[in-house]
Amino acid sequence: MNIILVLVLFFALSLGVNVYQFNLLQNTSTFQIEKVIDGDSLILDGNGIHVRLKNVEAPEIGNCGADQAKKRLQELVEGKKVKVEFSGEDTYNRSLVFLFQNNTLINKVLMEEGLVRYDGTPSTYRDSLRDAHQSAVSAKKGIYGPPCLSEKPDDPKCLIKGNIDKSGKEKGVYFLPGCSEYNRTPIEKDIGDKWFCTESQAQKEGFVKATHCP
Repeated sequence: MNIILVLVLFFALSLGVNVYQFNLLQNTSTFQIEKVIDGDSLILDGNGIHVRLKNVEAPEIGNCGADQAKKRLQELVEGKKVKVEFSGEDTYNRSLVFLFQNNTLINKVLMEEGLVRYDGTPSTYRDSLRDAHQSAVSAKKGIYGPPCLSEKPDDPKCLIKGNIDKSGKEKGVYFLPGCSEYNRTPIEKDIGDKWFCTESQAQKEGFVKATHCP
């Protein structure tokens, strides 16, 4: 650390800025990962700071693939020292980060293995992450293949497709066999899509019938 950084750190600390905040100002620093919360969020060592992986969307806890994504992230970083590159904040004021372990971009590893979705927001590594995402989709890895991508119902009698509203404005819609978009509607269990046996089941969970259904 050169004399200028020493002076900056001294004045920052004198103003009540903690070491974590100072590292944010420097954009990149090394931290030990205290705990993995789920497949795309974790806590940095000692300070309880909750951060989230940039350009990555892991399945929510309880959805298909969530346990696998969390377990893999734990294997990669929990209890280890990693380089953390900060890149803005999310809507919950969590720092968005890229993690590097021995020069390997952890965000990309999860993407390559099909354990997470790609969110497409602008970033330094967007093109590389998008390519990793497309490769995983083409190979039907992880959440992009069975059982998370479900082409047939678990119960052959339960043929109603419940599709989550990806905008988050509503719960979602359901499609009956014979609906014009039925065959083009995938069931992606990692984001909460599901099969229903009856319309009443779908309605109880907040789904509404698709407008083009009979």
